[in-house]
Amino acid sequence: MPDAPLKQVHTPTVSPRPSACPGLWRIVAARDGGICRIKLPGGLLLVEQADVLARAAERFAGGVIEATNRGNLQIRGIGADHDGLIESLLGADLGPREAASDDVRNLMLSPLAGLDPMMLTDVRPLAGQILDLLQGTPRFHELSAKFAIQLDGGEGLAMLEHPHDLWLSVLGLEQRTWLAFGLAGCPSDAPLGAVPLEQGLALVRAVLERFLDLATPQQGRMRQLLEQIPTQAFVDGLGLAIRRDAAVLRWRRATTCTAWLGTVVQQQGLALGVAPPLGRLTPAMLRGAARIARQWGDGSLRISPWQSLLLPNLLPARLDQARSELAGLGLLCHIHEPLARMVACTGSPGCAKANAETKTDAVALAALLHRGGPASVHLSGCARSCALAHVAPVTLLARAPGRYDLYQRDAHLPGLGALRGTDLTLNEAGAMLDLPTEHLDD
Repeated sequence: MPDAPLKQVHTPTVSPRPSACPGLWRIVAARDGGICRIKLPGGLLLVEQADVLARAAERFAGGVIEATNRGNLQIRGIGADHDGLIESLLGADLGPREAASDDVRNLMLSPLAGLDPMMLTDVRPLAGQILDLLQGTPRFHELSAKFAIQLDGGEGLAMLEHPHDLWLSVLGLEQRTWLAFGLAGCPSDAPLGAVPLEQGLALVRAVLERFLDLATPQQGRMRQLLEQIPTQAFVDGLGLAIRRDAAVLRWRRATTCTAWLGTVVQQQGLALGVAPPLGRLTPAMLRGAARIARQWGDGSLRISPWQSLLLPNLLPARLDQARSELAGLGLLCHIHEPLARMVACTGSPGCAKANAETKTDAVALAALLHRGGPASVHLSGCARSCALAHVAPVTLLARAPGRYDLYQRDAHLPGLGALRGTDLTLNEAGAMLDLPTEHLDD
């Protein structure tokens, strides 16, 4: 689902819309230099684009590429030549032809969309229509750069915990395909209703128009609007025939998730999931993954919301060799590796708000876990919790360099969960977490 070919390249230094959220056209300053975020259509990155991106990170920045928790990539440490960086990325079709449409490309799919053996339908055609709608409708450019949509086709490999302003999930009822939807939540939540799949684009248009009709400038996200307007009143005003019978309202999305690292089964063939430690790719890692996808795959990479890469349609006979070569580049290939279960924000070297060097601390903490540990540990430099869009089983919230408060997720408690320890050193936190997996909450 690549972007349309460029007709002409324009290279203003900044986006016309003010925001603290980075984009391709808006390079945001950080402690370690500028940040440029490349929003990928459905997480898809062609190998030729990967090579351009790796070269741009070396030429215009410090060589740090990050996979984000919504299936995008960003370059950190950008120097003064913003125009040169933007022009190189646009030349590889890594962004929209108009700067104003960059912010709204916030549509997340499964990294195995169209290939997953458990999917109910291939949602990529609808995803392409939604992206065209977002990019091509000037009024929708008024949406916040954080306003996000998720389209779920019933895949086994799917992130179901990230909240979105609008989520859409395919379900089958009475030998017909429907699209359940919800607001300010996740596909695992109770739906508000459903429309036939063929009306999916009309539903998205109606939701976005109604949101913009009702929201104040201070209400950039759906949850903020719904604090003032009853959810049912919002849905009643969409002007669509929405199915809300018991079969729809009692439906729940199955939450079984395929492993996202290692060998991943497709409808036909195999894929390989690998992860850069703590979401950070070097240009060599990205080039290596692109080379393998070119030689033994279908010429594409998929970026996942687990800050990892998926190489689809690999030749089965080359799978072990591909895994070995990627591991040699420093990519993680097995979920049992403690570092593969660590998430950390950029930390104090790159962010003035962070209270600790979270990425360095995450590496040290991973080395202390020998007997399993939680399914995921999130190290956050401050209370904003930027690195993860949902609450992890365990969160370490920095209070000073090398010292953290430890929270364990609890469905009955708000925020990060139950406070289990305060002002802990990494050794103390490691001792609390170094338990067999069956003794820890997922």
